[in-house]
Amino acid sequence: MTPKISQFLAEKKPATPCLVVDVDEVENRYRALQRALPLARIYYAVKANPADAILSRLVSLGSSFDAASWEEIEMCLNAGADADDISFGNTVKKVSAIKAAYAAGVRLFVFDCEEELNKLAQHAPGSKVYCRLLVDNYGAEWPLSRKFGTTVESARELMLKARDLGLDPYGLSFHVGSQQVETGSYEMAISRVAALVSDLSEAGLDLRMVNLGGGFPIRYREDVPHIDDFGEAISTAMKKHFGNALPEMLIEPGRFIVGAAGVVSAEVVLVSQRGREGGPRWVYLDIGRFGGLAETEGEAIRYAIRTPRDGGQTGAVALAGPTCDGADIMYEKTHYELPLALESGDRVELLGTGAYVSTYCATRFNGFAPLAEHYI
Repeated sequence: MTPKISQFLAEKKPATPCLVVDVDEVENRYRALQRALPLARIYYAVKANPADAILSRLVSLGSSFDAASWEEIEMCLNAGADADDISFGNTVKKVSAIKAAYAAGVRLFVFDCEEELNKLAQHAPGSKVYCRLLVDNYGAEWPLSRKFGTTVESARELMLKARDLGLDPYGLSFHVGSQQVETGSYEMAISRVAALVSDLSEAGLDLRMVNLGGGFPIRYREDVPHIDDFGEAISTAMKKHFGNALPEMLIEPGRFIVGAAGVVSAEVVLVSQRGREGGPRWVYLDIGRFGGLAETEGEAIRYAIRTPRDGGQTGAVALAGPTCDGADIMYEKTHYELPLALESGDRVELLGTGAYVSTYCATRFNGFAPLAEHYI
């Protein structure tokens, strides 16, 4: 939690639950990534947090943007981004969205199957396109490989067809999974991409770009490799597999840019033993899986929690949200300990919640208001 957020919470005491984001820290993280990968062009993953304050700051820093929908493209344009700096990075797009993006000047699109490629050829003629490969997500706490990407063999045929359809076959992409903690995961993917690039070159098609996706992790409860370690691993792998013929490099960070810049302030609604001798106390907060903490599904993302009673004796707890849905449980299997003195009315902070929280917030489930947001 940055000093700026601490001061805001202490002085303003905003109603809970709320998300507070330090926009200066967003800039700090952006610049750190630039230093770690100076040859890569940053396309901020808008889905992580599309707040205008964040988009506007990133526009001022010269960032490009990875948008998942026409609505996100509109947000970027309204924040001052140029259409040439936007990639329509969702492999699943409505025809109406493709048309709208193309009419607005967007000329960079992703695909991973023949039908999507045909849609782009018809409704975004002449655009630069890149094909997303299916790669291993080992080491990722939030895997993405089941839903997206195609095989190397399929990608080869699709890129050749893109040329035949009058599109500009620009490059290839992959994503090693979100909150990826294994630096070596990128080299495995890069080696596959390099082999396909070489194969296509022999077939007369020279690709110019590799999109490395995102996945760069932040610290929650456990240490993760420093961003410089990822930068070194990626740079080494690119030189190893591409030699002096380095392609353009794109990266699509989201969590790394905004995650650590945000804190959720919440209130303890209830602490209950539930009559189970030897069992954990159940701590119910005024935010849960339906209020923004969707990434606690499967207890995948484990947020660090601060309380006003830290330093005292602690005991095991299960953590749940306020709704009457039985699935509204954040942590039951993961071992969490909180102070025994914790009680209803205490305010707690969930750290590292700047990404994939406000955008996951369900609207008024059980009548609860959407998560309030403060950008400072």
